[in-house]
Amino acid sequence: MNRNVITLVVAVLAVAVVVLGYQLYQERHKSGVEISIGNRGISIEQK
Repeated sequence: MNRNVITLVVAVLAVAVVVLGYQLYQERHKSGVEISIGNRGISIEQK
């Protein structure tokens, strides 16, 4: 393969890892109130 193609693939994979890591970080550090409506009624949970 061309060296530019390999560099592009590595860059895209690095960006994907950073984005997924940031999303995981945000998911674990959420705060606020979660309101769910389901079969058992309304549930309010503080996070």
